Formats: sequence, structure tokens, C-alpha cells
Amino acid sequence: MSDHENKPILIGDVGVPKSKRSKPHTSSTNGADIAADLLAKHKKAPTEHSSRISRTKNEVTMIEAQKRAGRYNVYLDGKYAFPISESVMIKYRIFKGMVIDKDLQTEIIAADDVAKAYNRALDYLSGQLRSEKEVTDKLKTLEIDDDVIESTLERLREFNLLDDQAYASAYVRTMRNTSDKGPIVIRQHLRQKGIGENLIDNALVEFKDDELVENGVTVAEKLAKHYARKPFSTQRQKVIQGLMTKGFQRETIDQVMNQIELTRDEDTETDLLTHEAQKVWRRNRRYDDRERLNRTKRTLYGKGYQFDDINRVLDTLIEGND
Repeated sequence: MSDHENKPILIGDVGVPKSKRSKPHTSSTNGADIAADLLAKHKKAPTEHSSRISRTKNEVTMIEAQKRAGRYNVYLDGKYAFPISESVMIKYRIFKGMVIDKDLQTEIIAADDVAKAYNRALDYLSGQLRSEKEVTDKLKTLEIDDDVIESTLERLREFNLLDDQAYASAYVRTMRNTSDKGPIVIRQHLRQKGIGENLIDNALVEFKDDELVENGVTVAEKLAKHYARKPFSTQRQKVIQGLMTKGFQRETIDQVMNQIELTRDEDTETDLLTHEAQKVWRRNRRYDDRERLNRTKRTLYGKGYQFDDINRVLDTLIEGND
């Protein structure tokens, strides 16, 4: 055996450098002192168990950039953990070596969900103004949770990127300047966009009465020209119906009809009636004379011609056939 093997080793010498090893038992060293010394040394020395715990403390070991700009993958203890956006990484000051516990990880992931939804909303808003309902509907089509959508809307409002009153006012101005629609149709369109009635009322104030009448006259003149070959009463009725369909109110329509020049041209209307009467009279030739006459009169009257004019034209037509 070697000298080391033969030499007795004292308990108090464990873990002590050779130069400082104790000498054989003396009266000043007792069992209690030795036990306390060993316990202290045991607490200071790292164990395999404690080393294993330190290696699984959710420490950020790598932050990897994704192919998509502004997106990153976070690795904890060497394993992929979760993705984040650049804004979230900056907000939470995530860096290599940082320890992220489960609660913080949950909070970061929730914040990233909002960041992704926010970016999707920005893309949707980049082309034009949108109402809150439009943005909400768009995010729902992307299967984003309701609570994330609400957080996203709050953030958009905070930066004045979402404002239903501003949207409604801009919509009214655009429709006033570029379309032939009246207030009723505009209100219906804004309702479909999810705009509240009070906000619509505030926005429609920008549509002045004189502008309404001016737009109405433009619409009425086009309609009158379109129905120029109709009987006068039909032409007038079609113009009024067209204005109502476009969304103009009755008070505005009355002002418009007083401004446009709709006059009855008797010669033109007689020519139209004669042409129409000849077609209807031929179509009803399978009936006896009395039934043929009654059917022809009802048809022409339904087209808007006056009853006296119908009798006069039909009398001339029948006399000519005789």
C-alpha cells in the first residue's frame, strides 16, 4: 500500500487543503465542532440536484429572428418556448439571460396576441378609414378571440386610429361631394357600418339644405331626361320615386320639383300615345270589339296617359280601321 493509503485521515480534514489539515486530536477539538464544520461545508458545496435546478430556471438562452420582419422566437433553457413581436420584446425588455417565470410568460404571450391583432388591424386600416364594426368583423374572420379584439380596439382608439364620429363625418362629406345619395340612404349605409344614431345626426349636420336641394336637382334632371318618352304624369312620378330611392326627404323633393322645369309637350305625348295605342290594339285583336276596346283603354291608362286623350286617340284609330 502507498503512504496515502496507510496514513489515517481525520474527519476534520475532509475538504481542507493539505497545508491546512489538522493535526491529530487535541483537547480543543471535539465532536460537536467537527459536525458543525462539516455542515457548513455541505451547505456551501453545490450538489448535483441544485445544479440541475439551476439549469431549468426558464432562462432566455436565445432570441432568434423569424423570416417575417419584426417577429422573433424565444428559447428558454435551450428549447423553443414562444414567438413574440418586436414591440413586445421591447416593452418587456426581453434579453438573453433573463429569467421568465410561468406568470410572466403567460402575460407576454397575451401581449403578443394583442400585438399581432393590432398589426392586422393596421393593415386593414391602411387603405381607408374604417368603423369599429368593420375592424371587429375583420378580426373575427381571422379567428381572433373577443378579449384580444377588445384590447386591440382600445389601443387603436388610444392612438386615434379608430373614431366612429370622424368616420361618419368623413363618409358624409364624401357622399355629398361624389355621389347622388340623399340623407336617408347615407344614414342607412352608416347604420350598416355600426355607427350610432347620435353620431350619424352629428355627421349629417354637415349636409346643408341648399346643398341637398342642389344635389337633388342634379338627380331630378337626369331622371327627367331618362323618362322623357313617358307620359308627363308618369315622368313626374318617376322623378319623385327616383329621388325617394336616392334617399332624399319629402321636404327636399318638393323644393327640387319646384326648381326643375317639367312641362307637358302635348304634341310629343300625342305621338307617344298613338304609337302605344296601335301596339296594344293589335295585341288585343283576338277579343270582340267591346272587350278589345276596354282592355286597350285599361292598359293605356295604366301607362299614365290621361283618359280623355286615350278616348280621342282610340276614336281616331277605330275610325281609320273602319
